[in-house]
Amino acid sequence: MVIVSAALATALNTTGLAYARPGSHVAWGGEPHVASAHVDSARVAPTRVATAEGPVQGAVAGAVRTFQGIPYAAPPTGERRWKEPQSVRPWSSPLDARARRSACGQPTDQPIAIEGGGSEDCLYLNVTTPAARTAGRLPVIVLIHGGSFTYGDGATYRAAQLSAAQQGAMVVTINYRLGALGFLSAPGLRAPANLGLLDQQAALRWVSRNAGAFGGDPGNVTIMGQSGGGYSVCAQLVSPGARGLFDKAIVQSAGCVGPDGSFSRTQAEANGRAVAEAAGCDEVRTVDSCLRGRITADLIKASASGHDGYRPVVDGKVLPEAPAQAIAAGRFARVPVLHGSTHDEMSGLAGLDEIMTGKPLTADGYAAKVTEQFGKDAPAVLAEYPAADYPAPGAALSAVLTDSEWSTAALDTQRALARYTPVYAYDFAEATSPYFRGVPRPASFSLGTGHMVDLAYLFENDLFEPLDAAQARLSDTAIAYWSRFAATGQVNGPGTPTWKRFTPRGSYVQRIASDRTGRTDFAADHHHAFWKALAPTAEPNGS
Repeated sequence: MVIVSAALATALNTTGLAYARPGSHVAWGGEPHVASAHVDSARVAPTRVATAEGPVQGAVAGAVRTFQGIPYAAPPTGERRWKEPQSVRPWSSPLDARARRSACGQPTDQPIAIEGGGSEDCLYLNVTTPAARTAGRLPVIVLIHGGSFTYGDGATYRAAQLSAAQQGAMVVTINYRLGALGFLSAPGLRAPANLGLLDQQAALRWVSRNAGAFGGDPGNVTIMGQSGGGYSVCAQLVSPGARGLFDKAIVQSAGCVGPDGSFSRTQAEANGRAVAEAAGCDEVRTVDSCLRGRITADLIKASASGHDGYRPVVDGKVLPEAPAQAIAAGRFARVPVLHGSTHDEMSGLAGLDEIMTGKPLTADGYAAKVTEQFGKDAPAVLAEYPAADYPAPGAALSAVLTDSEWSTAALDTQRALARYTPVYAYDFAEATSPYFRGVPRPASFSLGTGHMVDLAYLFENDLFEPLDAAQARLSDTAIAYWSRFAATGQVNGPGTPTWKRFTPRGSYVQRIASDRTGRTDFAADHHHAFWKALAPTAEPNGS
């Protein structure tokens, strides 16, 4: 099981997808409709704001006010490499916050990577609010970006629509240290584990200090994440250092009680040993000084790229126990949770062969792939998911991979959470969604809404194709639900279909799609009982 399929990412690279240049807004097809609204200049909120650390100068664009590249911690460079985040040095002259700052250091081998690879000086955040002054305090949404703890940044996710929704919100998108610089645990390296999680907590403390200066309510903070960001939220629900820093949580495409949310110390150190050896630091007694002597580019080159090298580490301190174990036992921050997944998480991987060769997957090819993945349990899987029941064998494979690797963990997570806290559960099931810009789709079946694609409905991100009219209306619905949840802990309101809570006795899951939004039998649709009954050895190889 992987947070984003490495094979799919390879396919995206092969097709020539280039990540949008920093600051580029062209690929989205223009600013979103809310950002073009006129705001009376007399009612515009100030673009110069005094934070606890110093004044910042932002800008107004249409209906929103933005501040980019605000430092929330000192640059983790030089002697601060592999140290807990330190306080930023205050400043007195206004800091220009009208352009994004560097992403955190990362490989550039995947489409979701940031062009240029970022740098170690990267602990910055971005703030978006409605441009107009508001009568009351705004709810605060803090987005923890995904990318398998190895790729991405906060500035990629522009938040005009989410911020300017009817409820209004202060949206904060953050960077945090990634890969070997944020999650490395190597024998001999004298460094805390989970520096990336500690960065996230430092950003949340910045929000506690400064939300009020931007019109936000520091007592009404929602943390939100998708994929690797979702697993980060799972970890923060469990981490003692995050207690009291947030009031609600949104988890997208991350099964907190599934198998993929954390590494044991043994797993992390085995991976870290490989990184140290690749960097030429073979001796445990000198590994600390050796690694600290390597430049950023050499560390990233030696680091594990792809999607399986880094996870939060169960270190007994930042993360006392695996989120899967803690949440199942009720040992987590019992805040309201909005949790769900996309209906077709693995459709991109299922269509990989067709994208690469131009030839659709055959029924025999489907059977061979299922056999390769599930071994002795393949006959049972093929009987449960016969190719003839699907529009194409590729669609059958998509269902198998999605249900086994994602949907089962999603429902298990919702059931675990709902024993202790309010939960709203969803299945994002638009039949035809935007895809990654410039990447071909298979002709034999629809990709539906695959992994990460739900973000196209919530943020303006140049990675995705633009929304059509029906998708734009669905975006309005999703944003209404998400923003109401952030404001009140509830999702229902005028203009959107009723969405009931998920409870232990009533496993209500909301299907979100333009043709019908309402209750769905998620367990039946995703064959939950079948996967739970299958022997544990049926986990896909390499998971």
